[in-house]
Amino acid sequence: MNPIRSRTTRAIAVAFVAGSLALTGCSEGSKDKKDDKTVGQENAKEQQEALTFATAEESTGPAEPVKGAQQGGTLTVYSQDDVSHLDPGQIYVSDAGLLSTILHRGLTANRVNNDGTKQVAGDLATDTGLTEDGGKTWKYTLKDGITDEDGDPITSKDVRHTFERQFAPFITDGPSYIQQWLAGSGTDYRKALPDGPFKGKHLPDTILETPDDKTVIFHLQSAQPDFPQALAMAGYAIVPEKKDTKEKYDKAPKALGPYKIGEYKPGKSLTLVKNDKWDPATDSVRRQMVDKFYIEFNHDPGDIDKHIMSDRGVDQAAIAFTGGIDTSNVPTVTKDKAMMARTIQGYQPYVWQLNMNMDRIKDKKVRDAITYAIPNGELVRIDGGSYGGEIAGGLLAPTLPGFEAKYDPFNKLKKPTGDIEKAKQLLKEAGKVGMELKYAYANTPIRQEQAVVIENALTEAGFKVSKQEKDQATWYEQMGKIKNGLDLYMTGWGQDWASPGTVIPPSYDGTQIQDGASNYSHINDPKVNSEIKRISAITDPAKASDEWNKLHHYIVEQVNPAVPLYFTKQFMIQGSKVGGAEYNSFTSYYDWNKLYVKK
Repeated sequence: MNPIRSRTTRAIAVAFVAGSLALTGCSEGSKDKKDDKTVGQENAKEQQEALTFATAEESTGPAEPVKGAQQGGTLTVYSQDDVSHLDPGQIYVSDAGLLSTILHRGLTANRVNNDGTKQVAGDLATDTGLTEDGGKTWKYTLKDGITDEDGDPITSKDVRHTFERQFAPFITDGPSYIQQWLAGSGTDYRKALPDGPFKGKHLPDTILETPDDKTVIFHLQSAQPDFPQALAMAGYAIVPEKKDTKEKYDKAPKALGPYKIGEYKPGKSLTLVKNDKWDPATDSVRRQMVDKFYIEFNHDPGDIDKHIMSDRGVDQAAIAFTGGIDTSNVPTVTKDKAMMARTIQGYQPYVWQLNMNMDRIKDKKVRDAITYAIPNGELVRIDGGSYGGEIAGGLLAPTLPGFEAKYDPFNKLKKPTGDIEKAKQLLKEAGKVGMELKYAYANTPIRQEQAVVIENALTEAGFKVSKQEKDQATWYEQMGKIKNGLDLYMTGWGQDWASPGTVIPPSYDGTQIQDGASNYSHINDPKVNSEIKRISAITDPAKASDEWNKLHHYIVEQVNPAVPLYFTKQFMIQGSKVGGAEYNSFTSYYDWNKLYVKK
């Protein structure tokens, strides 16, 4: 999943999160008196449970009806920024991913049922896939009656085109799991089809096979039992072959979902209207209750809150896009029972960490000293307190199977203000008292305030800190450079689906180090690398999860490439006429397919 962005932007990436998990949404109502350790934890165990796979019968539409749902009306959506992408192949962050849940369709899709259970269901495909060799070969059959917004039928040729275009050089921002599983791991997968399908070449049938208009067979390089979950990511939604305009497709894609683009004014607004070619009988995931979604850009977080908190006029049927309640407004909302009754909240799949550049900070005692010195509790307080986050003891989020709530090797939970004396001792033992640290932070209010706290703690521990403020808009591009000239910098990552295998390899695999990659600490530990390779080959998800957690212990305790800071939470408020407001455990935001406007 793409890295998490600043809480002030709240277009948190990831991930997209087309496969990521967060705490089941719940409107807390008057249940607003909770201490910092309990807010948002009620359903954590439920979220850690593995999802199930829908049968062919369960994958047939229409979707379950939403209780009390009404038809019609316009839902107003306020956003700080324009959407990052509309081309499915480029979607890997959560703003675009959220839109994709009503615009696009793939072979499979994630679904939260009315009873709260989570499933992967067949979407354009009749089921979640058939495999007879442990997950190396996957066969899909397309449903009847699927068309794009122009009424043109979707065939296996469109599916083949969708995956082949992923190899084209202009597709740069989407996920790469399936491309690597088809053509080989690492960064060389594009060599299998350097120009995509646009110059008449195709992947051989030994990799991707379409024996007829209804059948698609994927031949992977190795067994991948999580293949149906990967297919559910927004980045693998279908692009009709004859409608593909390459780079231009990013501004005007063809919808297969219940909504299509009515009008797009880049930088200003985006209007989604009903797609009359969408057939609910083919779709067990989506609904079409709202007449129109009107998304307005260029609203700062405080302005969005004012609109929705006021609950007047059009704002009675308004929500934020991906933005949570601004930190400054959290006290006002939490003290007002009426406002709390129209909120949703829950865990997100992200963990903020303070990366330590291991090319520059080679002594583990120094890294440990930095870790002990950081006052995690103060950083959480600045970022919304108990409604914005929760102190992290490790580097894996509470949304993952096997999460260890009491895992705390650096005493972060026991000593939220840090352990300066321990830090001083370690730094003295390392002979590095007075060591200079080049620390970068983003130019947002929250990061600026946190930077002061971090600087003060490290200075007290015996370091000399040299701070550098960087532009948030290009933060990850700057931090993603191997020669970034920095020692410390915050990043975050979240799972693409419920497996540590979508967190540990991209973040800590030393064989993947390169400019633009997500191994931000530049950890290149032989044991970590070999274990990643070994565990990735385990086809039993439960066994693999256990092994990933063991490796997590080794990374945190024996290597320590990053200071675990805090898990993130989402806290959103909607207008009083917004019906079906529910926290979606896949997207980490509202479930747009359950929203309706109350009359």
